[in-house]
Amino acid sequence: MKNEPLDQPAIIAGLKPLSNWQVSPEDGLPQVIEKNYIFKDFNAAFGFMGRVALMAERANHHPEFHNRYRQVTVRWATHSVGGITALDLEMAKICDHLAADSGLKA
Repeated sequence: MKNEPLDQPAIIAGLKPLSNWQVSPEDGLPQVIEKNYIFKDFNAAFGFMGRVALMAERANHHPEFHNRYRQVTVRWATHSVGGITALDLEMAKICDHLAADSGLKA
């Protein structure tokens, strides 16, 4: 089920096909998955956040963003279960696809 917290081996296996996603602790949650993206400029970074926000609204599952000029850090966790779920991994994969179409700096 997508709303069940995953154990550490399942999280690691789920992140394996994704590039540069990390498991990090966060205040109030055991863990989050996060990735730092670097775009060609601020407009590309902000456009990416807008596209992720639209997708997150459709899924009713929202990330934490941190933006600094052309850098965006995205964090996913499922607060209602206190950890990382299959939905978080799915959303991370979608973020990577959106980033590739948003001026991601190679």
